[in-house]
Amino acid sequence: MRPGRNLLQLPGERVCLVTGATAAAGIGRAVALALGEHGATVVGTSTTENGASRINEYLEAAGIRGGGRVLDATSDASVSRLIDEVSEAFGAPAVLVNNAGITRDNLLMRMQEAEWDEVADTNLKSAYRLCKACLRGMIRARYGRIINITSVVAATGNPGQANYAAAKAGLIGFSKSLACEVASRNITVNSVAPGFIDTDMTGALGDQQRAALCRRIPLARFGTADQVAAAVLFLASRMGDYITGSTLHVNGGLFMA
Repeated sequence: MRPGRNLLQLPGERVCLVTGATAAAGIGRAVALALGEHGATVVGTSTTENGASRINEYLEAAGIRGGGRVLDATSDASVSRLIDEVSEAFGAPAVLVNNAGITRDNLLMRMQEAEWDEVADTNLKSAYRLCKACLRGMIRARYGRIINITSVVAATGNPGQANYAAAKAGLIGFSKSLACEVASRNITVNSVAPGFIDTDMTGALGDQQRAALCRRIPLARFGTADQVAAAVLFLASRMGDYITGSTLHVNGGLFMA
């Protein structure tokens, strides 16, 4: 290894696809910016044209090559169209970050089947769709980095989130199985499991709720989207080349594997 070599730097021609990259204080946006600031071409997705435009704006403001695209992660046709568009404009994705997700919280006794299905389709089956669509290009290139954003509740469970926890736990099992299938082609597959992170979603919590949650965290504070993005960058870079099938927990000690 040459002294001073930046192992976090990503080649400019390396195309990174990040789903769910719209929210101003969200993990997806932080991941897109971190990958782009370290040299990669970045495409972020949103469910709306307005969201895709906002992604364009913040990537352009940061001087990052790439842009925003509309994606319905629950649609095979939408996923196929996205991969074709990205490949034509920039090249086949070499790094895929599956971050798109929703919540439909409810106690199981009250949970509607639609609430279960929507969460499973968006949070778990979307990873199947996107990984399958990206794998052909990765296999051809004999290089790929897939990082699936799961959650601490995949390991701990959480009342009112049986659907969400099941989907996120399924994502970890999916990642491990896929990692075994594609390792011989120099493709790694890992998961990043955030705990309580300061995002738009947790920003809606009251002071008392936040204080109660912080008491459960050994580091006694919420994490930041940038800290989750740093974990993703590590796994996408040369520093993570020998890691596959793993789950990296970013939770301040809330859950210790």
